[in-house]
Amino acid sequence: MTTPDPDPRPTPGAPDRPPRRTPGVEAHGGVPPGETPPAEGGTYGISHPEPPELRKGWGPMPLVLIMAVVALIAIGLIGMAVSLML
Repeated sequence: MTTPDPDPRPTPGAPDRPPRRTPGVEAHGGVPPGETPPAEGGTYGISHPEPPELRKGWGPMPLVLIMAVVALIAIGLIGMAVSLML
């Protein structure tokens, strides 16, 4: 049987309470059945299906659009430069 903790405030620098004050710990250091959760979840495959992974990298359409915009800007700048020289 465990004794109640006389000072429930945590001690600075000590993240956990000593095992002799931890609830559910038996005298020999073990824990009674039902005190700890199972080691692994047994619910694999029961939840909703996960969404497909996102594709990595660029698709062909965004690259074509970016190249078209760059080409139009380059043609416009060259046209402006030629018209200023005349």
